[in-house]
Amino acid sequence: MQNTAVLVNEFGKVGLDHHLLQVLKESTILLGGGCVCCSTRDDLVQGLTQLLNRVQRDHVSKVVIETTGLADPAPIVFTVLSHPVLQHHFYVQNVIVTVDAVNGLIHLRHQPESVKQALVADKFIITKTDLAPGEEVDQLNRALQAINPSSEIHKAAYGAIDAAVLFSPAAAIRQRKEATAPGYQEKETHTQDVSSVSITFREPLDWTAFGLWLSMLLHAKGENIMRVKGLLDIGGSGPVVLNGVQHIIHPPEHLEAWPSEERASRLVFIMRSVSPEDILTSLKAFQMAFDVQHNMPVMEVLQ
Repeated sequence: MQNTAVLVNEFGKVGLDHHLLQVLKESTILLGGGCVCCSTRDDLVQGLTQLLNRVQRDHVSKVVIETTGLADPAPIVFTVLSHPVLQHHFYVQNVIVTVDAVNGLIHLRHQPESVKQALVADKFIITKTDLAPGEEVDQLNRALQAINPSSEIHKAAYGAIDAAVLFSPAAAIRQRKEATAPGYQEKETHTQDVSSVSITFREPLDWTAFGLWLSMLLHAKGENIMRVKGLLDIGGSGPVVLNGVQHIIHPPEHLEAWPSEERASRLVFIMRSVSPEDILTSLKAFQMAFDVQHNMPVMEVLQ
């Protein structure tokens, strides 16, 4: 946690959590009065702008935004990536969602906010695993995988977890244990109207054409595309990492080398009220228009 600033958001007029962070109090800023995803986004901008003045003086290299349990992370990410000043000084490395092993399944079934958080997570931390039966923890693990199959899942017993887990970049595409099968497979979902799809390209992509298609897709359906993540082969020595939330795509990151021997491009979409067929139909129509039928995608529905 060295060189880390913390922004604490509390729902209510009187904030308490920031008083409990005694060790970090010099680098802790309270965002009070409401949920940071909606009513206090101005406070978020103000808090991050305030930190910019302290980056060099206090050697701040990381910022943790601790939201309330009511927060939808998507507008927060949108604010950081779209603000005319913040977008040049900050980037979003991880969206980390903590899930209570005792009550997590209940929250996912009855609280829409919990599902929104799960949909955009890069990493899940299942807490209180020391208090919940192993079978319930496994069931929660499967439910989280069904909602967001591309995210990492870690467990924290007695509240303990390695800081490296929190601060290391999430994998662009989490490797699945089972082999990817070509074709279309319909599977049951645990969350109404939510689906996820993986699209694989065996040959290098035309970066300009692909970017145009993705921009058009997000312009039309971005509100319902909760996450898009990808590792793309555009012909260089290493892949391009793609990461986005709804209408906003993070600045693409070019890696020097591929993390594995497989060089195929792979995209993962997590969507609400958008069918996998809609995505594939859009992509194939665009490829036909650009006359690139030789690199048609292979789609797999993930649940």
